[in-house]
Amino acid sequence: MTALLEVEGLSKRFRGLKAVSDVGFAVPQGAIVALIGPNGAGKTTTFNLIAGVFPPDEGSVRLQGRSIAGLKPHRVCAAGIGRTFQIVKPFGNLTVEENVVVGALARESAVEPARRLARAVLARLGLADQASRPARSLTLPDRKRLEVARALATRPTLLLLDEVLAGLRPTEVDRMVEVLRDLNRSEGLTILMIEHVMRAVMALSDHVVVLDHGEKIAEGKPDAIAADPRVIRSYLGTEAL
Repeated sequence: MTALLEVEGLSKRFRGLKAVSDVGFAVPQGAIVALIGPNGAGKTTTFNLIAGVFPPDEGSVRLQGRSIAGLKPHRVCAAGIGRTFQIVKPFGNLTVEENVVVGALARESAVEPARRLARAVLARLGLADQASRPARSLTLPDRKRLEVARALATRPTLLLLDEVLAGLRPTEVDRMVEVLRDLNRSEGLTILMIEHVMRAVMALSDHVVVLDHGEKIAEGKPDAIAADPRVIRSYLGTEAL
C-alpha cells in the first residue's frame, strides 16, 4: 500500500530535553494508524512536528512524497493535513455552524460555499440540529464532535486526531468510532490518531505505533502490539496480560 505520510528520523529538543528522538513510521493511503504510549511519550510533539507547530531539529516529514517539514501550520493545512487538538477550545461566542465555517474557509474562497460545506459536515457528525447554538453551550461529547467537524471542513487528505475520545462515556466512544470508521471506509479518509482508549484503538486501527520517552519502541498490527512485552511494561500494564 502506498504511503501517504512518511516520517523518518524525526527529533525535537526543548532546552536540551529530547522530546522526540529518531522517530519514523509511515501512514498508508486509506489506513487508520494509531499513535499510542504513556503520557509524556512524545505523541503530541510528533503531531506538532507533522502539523508545522514546531520545525524538527532532525528528520523528514513527507506528504505524498513532498517534504512538509518546517512549513507553517497554514501551509501544512493547505497541503492536505487537518488536525484536532487535545484540549478542545471552540470559538465560544460563535455558533456551532460558524465554527465549522472558519475551517471551511481554508478551502473555500467565499462564505456561502463555506457555509454549505459546514452544514454538510455537521450533518455527517450528527450536529446539524445544534448548528445555531453558541459553541460554548455544547457538552463535552458535542465539543469533541465539533472539533472533528472543524478539521473535516478543511477537506483533509490526512486527518490527525489528538485524543478525540478522551473523557467520553462508552456509548459516546462507540458513536465516534462508527463516525470515524464510516469516514475512512466510505470516503477513503486516511487517519492518524493519538488515543488512550484501547478498545477504540483495537477496533479502528490497521496499524499501531508505540512511543515511550520520545522513542518508538514498537509498531505493528493491533493484536501483536497488545501482546508485545515492551508495550505491556511501558504502557498497557500487566493487567493487559
